Amino acid sequence: MYPLNSTTATKTQRPVRIIQFGEGNFLRAFVDWIVWQMDRRTDFDASVVIVQPIAHGMTEQLEAQNCLYHVNLQGLVDGQPVNSLELIDSVSRTVNPYADHTAFLALAEQPDIRFVVSNTTEAGIAFDPTCRLSDAPPASYPAKLTQLLYHRFRAFGGDAQRGLIILPCELIFQNGHHLADCIRSYIDLWQDEMGTDSEPFRQWFEQACYVCTTLVDRIVPGFPRRDIDAIQQRAGFADQMVVQAEAFHLWVIEAAPNLPLEQLAREFPADKAGLHVVFTRDESPYHERKVTLLNGPHTILSPVAFLAGLNIVRDACQHETIGPFVRRVMYEELLPTLNLPEDELRRFADDVMERFCNPFVDHQLTSIMLNSLPKFQTRDLPGLKTYIERRGCLPQGIVLGLAAICIYYRGGQRADGTAIQPNDDPRIMQLLTDLWATGDAHRVAEGVLAAKELIWHEYGDLNAIPGLTDLLARDIQCILDHGMMETVKRIIA
Repeated sequence: MYPLNSTTATKTQRPVRIIQFGEGNFLRAFVDWIVWQMDRRTDFDASVVIVQPIAHGMTEQLEAQNCLYHVNLQGLVDGQPVNSLELIDSVSRTVNPYADHTAFLALAEQPDIRFVVSNTTEAGIAFDPTCRLSDAPPASYPAKLTQLLYHRFRAFGGDAQRGLIILPCELIFQNGHHLADCIRSYIDLWQDEMGTDSEPFRQWFEQACYVCTTLVDRIVPGFPRRDIDAIQQRAGFADQMVVQAEAFHLWVIEAAPNLPLEQLAREFPADKAGLHVVFTRDESPYHERKVTLLNGPHTILSPVAFLAGLNIVRDACQHETIGPFVRRVMYEELLPTLNLPEDELRRFADDVMERFCNPFVDHQLTSIMLNSLPKFQTRDLPGLKTYIERRGCLPQGIVLGLAAICIYYRGGQRADGTAIQPNDDPRIMQLLTDLWATGDAHRVAEGVLAAKELIWHEYGDLNAIPGLTDLLARDIQCILDHGMMETVKRIIA
C-alpha cells in the first residue's frame, strides 16, 4: 500500500479560483467534491485553496498528502445501493493565517479568485466587536473575510470586475444575509482604520461582491474508523483523510439581490455537471421543505419507533407497522402543508425515505431525541397548524408524535427493559416531571400545551387549538393502556 501524495497519485493542476474557509469533513465531502465533479464534467477548470479558520486545524494533515483524499459515498440511489470511492484532487493547497498572515492576505491579490465558500459552524457567522482590521488575523470568520475583501479592494484599485461571489454553507437560516450584515458592521467598526477608503470600499462591497444565501444537505459521518482498513485496501493508498458521506446531496443557492440568476449559473455551472444544485431567488421554501420533510418526520418517528421497541431509523422505516406510519406523517400530513409543486415535494420525500433506509448507516433513534420538544416546535408545529387551516381537522400522526414525546419525557424503562433517558432544558424536564406526578394524562397534555413561554413561544397556548388537548390526552392514555405499537396500528388502520 502506497502513501497518498502527488508523487504516488495523479493530481491535476488547475487555476485557484475558490477560497474555502474550513477544512472539515463536510466541506471536503460536499463543496470540494462538487468542484471536482464540475472540473470533470464542465469547463469550470478551478481548484480550491483552503484557509484554516481557527488556530488549531487539519491543514498540516492535508498538506502531508498534498491535499489529496478519497470520498466514500454510501447510500441508496433509485433504490439501488451505492458504495463508491473517489480520489478528490480539487484542493490545491492550504493557508494557515495564524502561522502566515501575509500568505493569507496574498490570496486577495490573485486575479483568478472569484468564489469564497465557508463552513465555520453555526456560531461562525457572528459579529465580534473586539476584532480590528490590523489583527493578524482577526478572531471571527466574518472579520477575516472583511479584512480579505478590503485587501482585494486596495490591491485592484476598487476594480468592479474583481468582486467575489460568496457562498456560506453554515447551517443557519439565511446565512448569507447574516454574513453580509456582519461585513457591513465591520466596515462601520473599522472606519477610522480605513480612513478615506471606508466609503469607497463599502460601495465596492455592495456593488461588486455578491453574498448568496445557501442551503446545504448531505449527511457526512466523517472519517470511517470502523471501515478504514478495508477502504485503504480498496483504494490502494494509506489515506489518512478519507471522508465518508451519504450518496444524497443538495445545494440550494439563493442569488444575491445584485447578481442575475443566469450569471450565477453560468459562472458556477454545477447544474450542467448533473449535480443536485438549485439556483433560486428565494431559498426559504427549500429550507422549509427540508425542515418539514426531513427533520419533521425524524422528530415524530424517533419517539414513536423507540417506544415501539425499535432502535434504528432504517428499521423503523422498514417496519410493517411503523413504516406506514412514517410515510403517512410525511406524505399525507406534512407534505400538503408546503407550497412548492407537489411532484417536486414528492421527489424530495422519496429521497428522504431512501436516506432514512440507508443500509450503510445505523442511525440511532436516541441520537435524534435530544431537545425533542423544542425540535417539535420548529419542525412540526408549523405543519400541524397549516394542516388544520387547509384540512379543517387535526393531523393524527403528528399529534401522536407529540404524545410519544410526552411519554418519552416521563423516563423510566421501555417494555423490554431499555432505559428511557430524555434530555432537554432542565426547566422543560422539571415541567414534565411535575405534570407526570399528577398521574393524569389530560393534565399532562394540558400542561405541555400551555407552556408557551418555555416551549411554544410565539405560537402561544396550544390549548386554544380546538380539539388538540383532548386528542393529545387520548393518545397519551392509549399508549399507557395499550402500548405504542397497538396505538400506531389504530391510527394507520
